[in-house]
Parts: sequence; C-alpha cells; structure tokens
Amino acid sequence: MADIADGAQVEVQGSGSKPYILKNTGGVYSCSCPAWRNQSIPIERRTCKHLRKVRGDAAEDARVGGSDSSAAAKPARNVRPKSGANTVVGAESGEATAPALLLAHSWENDVDLTGWWMSEKLDGVRAWWDGKQFYSRQGNPFLAPDWFTAKLPDHPLDGELFGGRKKFQRTVSIVRRQDRSDDWKELAFVIFDAPRLEAPFEERLAYCQRYVEDVAPPYAEWLEHQTCKSVAHLREELARVEGLGGEGLMLRKPGSRYEAGRSHTLLKVKSFKDDEARVVGHTAGAGRHKGRLGALEVELRDGTRFSVGTGLSDQERENPPPVGTLITFRYQELSNDGVPRFPSYVGVRIDAAPFEPTARRKRS
Repeated sequence: MADIADGAQVEVQGSGSKPYILKNTGGVYSCSCPAWRNQSIPIERRTCKHLRKVRGDAAEDARVGGSDSSAAAKPARNVRPKSGANTVVGAESGEATAPALLLAHSWENDVDLTGWWMSEKLDGVRAWWDGKQFYSRQGNPFLAPDWFTAKLPDHPLDGELFGGRKKFQRTVSIVRRQDRSDDWKELAFVIFDAPRLEAPFEERLAYCQRYVEDVAPPYAEWLEHQTCKSVAHLREELARVEGLGGEGLMLRKPGSRYEAGRSHTLLKVKSFKDDEARVVGHTAGAGRHKGRLGALEVELRDGTRFSVGTGLSDQERENPPPVGTLITFRYQELSNDGVPRFPSYVGVRIDAAPFEPTARRKRS
C-alpha cells in the first residue's frame, strides 16, 4: 500500500462531490471526513476508512493499536487508581487510567515562598514512567524507543519529556508519534520526583539525583532546585528564566509528601496566564497569509468563543490543528465578558482530555 509522506497530503473521493483531504504532519495522520473529525480521542490515535484505504489496515492497526477505529484508542478516564496505585491499562485493552499525579496551583501572592524549593517550569510534556513505559497525564502511552528508556528503573518516576526552551510544539510532535522514531534523540526525560518513595521532598529529589548520577540513563536528567530566599529572589529568578525563553517557575513546599491531585504544596509562578481551548473552526488568512490559515476559532470550557491568530508558525498555518483539537494558548487577562485578551497560540495539547462546553456563549 502507498503511504503519505511527512508534510504531504492526498485526496480521496468520498460519497460527496468534494474529495476528503488526508495529511501526514510529523507522523500524525488526519482526514477531513466527519468520521475522523468527530472521534473524541487524541488526534494521533484516530483512524478512518479513508486512511485505511490509502495506508492499509496493517499500517493503521500498528499505528493506532487496533483494528476497530472506534475503539482503537478510547479517551483516558480521569479515574484515580485505588490505594494510590498508578496502574495504567495500555492501548491493548483500549482503556487508560490516568496516573495519580501531583498537580500545581497558581501562586496568587498569598503565600510566603521563602524557604521553598524553586525550579524552572519546563516547557515540555508531562510524563509518568511506570517502570516499563511512559504515560501522559490522561494515561495514554508515549511510545519511546528502547534506547531512550534504557537504564530507567522498574518503579515510577514523575518528570517531563523536554526538548529545550521554545521547542514545545516540536516536543509534542515527537512525543505523539507512534513509530518510536530517532527524533526522540532530541529529547530528555527530566526527572523531578520519585512518587513511590515514602519520604519528604528533599529525600525524593536527592534520590533522583543519585540515580541519574550513579546509573547514568542515557536520556535522563534530574531537575535542579534552589532555595527561594525571598519574594525579591523569586521575581529575579522568574525574570531570568523568562528572559532565556523559559515558561516560569515551580515551587515545592519543604518537607512535603507526594500526593495525587492539585495540592498547595506545589505552586506555579508565571508572568502570563494560560488555558486550553478546543478548535471549532478556521478563519482564512489575508495579505501575507492569503491562501492559508489566518486564525483559529476556539472555544473554552464555559462555551466562550474567540479567535487565536498570533503565535502560529508558517508551517502551522499551512497545516493547522484540525477541528476538535485541544490547544494551549497564553493571554494577559480576561475581559469583563470573560474573553482572554491578546491570546497567543502555544501548541497542541496532548496530555489533557477533550471536553464539551458547559454552555454556549457568543463571542464578545
């Protein structure tokens, strides 16, 4: 069977007058048909009869993990494992259970962070190593090559798949591929916690450091932390990191234990706000962008709709995120009507569950 080259597209005639467009963007295949668009599963694990017609059943089964396109990859159920367990059921069964990750609250200038442990907030993809394989926040597997995971331990580690500052979208494109490509050589697994170690944070971090230095996994690093001396020190470090293209800072409470869910023992500090939105449409470009995407029409969880037209690369305007895709964007503040001001596209979000709006609000 023929395949679709990376960055290329082909047309397949459907039942209507217009052909369907099939694309391969960084190893992620898509189709413009309703059957592909309306699947509420991650875009990298969707398939349809048109992709199967071009690529063949064997290639599609290998890519999405099954022969039934409706069940090849069901969305992860946001279920916390019992008794603190972090067992994940992989693609073989079509089900995924989200690992019980420690998640952060935003710092609202309401806590004195003097003495807390401070580190850079990495602009990568959160990854849970269960002792055998990487999983996303939603419990979907990341298919890393064996050489990438060599010498990682047989117990859980919490960390980030990181390709460097200002390389979030490139990192996402590598992580969501299903072919265990050599592109993983561009990434590192940056470890910042050992969840199963029943000990204060300082001891867990020291364990991560010793493991990386003694065992030397080829693609693993540990995340360095420093003590926050004052609010002035915090703001100075934040300015330094953001000046280098970093996303912000993370603060860990001294002596804190690892716990599942959002906790006030872990705080994120950034100069900007961010959120997720679902793509609901594409606006054609004009001027320099004539003939390609001008802006993404997106929708928040509360139904608020608006456009995101900045932050997109030329390549992303040529091959924009399909309708139904979850994206991350940055903004300065919300207007009185709840619309993000000056939104800027960051990238496709692959570690969050799709959503349906709780209400439908008109664009302000």
